[in-house]
Amino acid sequence: MALAFVMASCGGAANDEGQNDETSSVEATETPTIALGEFESKAADFVDQEIMVAGIVDHVCKHGGKKLFLVDDEGDVHIDSDTRFDEALKGSKVNIKGIVREFRVDEAYCLKMEEDNVKSHSEGQTEDELFDRKKAEIQFYRDSMATAGVDHLSFYSIEYLNLDVLEEPADQPQEEEI
Repeated sequence: MALAFVMASCGGAANDEGQNDETSSVEATETPTIALGEFESKAADFVDQEIMVAGIVDHVCKHGGKKLFLVDDEGDVHIDSDTRFDEALKGSKVNIKGIVREFRVDEAYCLKMEEDNVKSHSEGQTEDELFDRKKAEIQFYRDSMATAGVDHLSFYSIEYLNLDVLEEPADQPQEEEI
């Protein structure tokens, strides 16, 4: 009986008796592809789900190499990874599969940022210029929430799973055959 349950839950035998075949249609669904120009407007519908995006790698973070910026004529998106991206990807056209992630800024976040900024500045760890910039950033978040009439701002990115290089950068020298 346990074996029958395992077989049924894993797809088991073919459905010959005309039973409803909902599980196979769920398994057969492909990862949705979202155009970069539509990413910001559709991202909320895909939070914590896999998607595909295509674009040109505009920037690979030099500090850690774990972030890249993907662009096309219609939009852009940040891609975050646990592993380093190869800087040679810059200028390449790629397909990226990843998971949509949401970062929320709300009043609690602003209060925490404010507290950390004041503490850091009072302990001499932050110079006046950085202190003032962070204060302005916090105020910008608050003003943006007030203007939009919302209690939070959402910022979306993609957590990297894998990529396919579709086209190498045009300015990259081609290897000559001997």
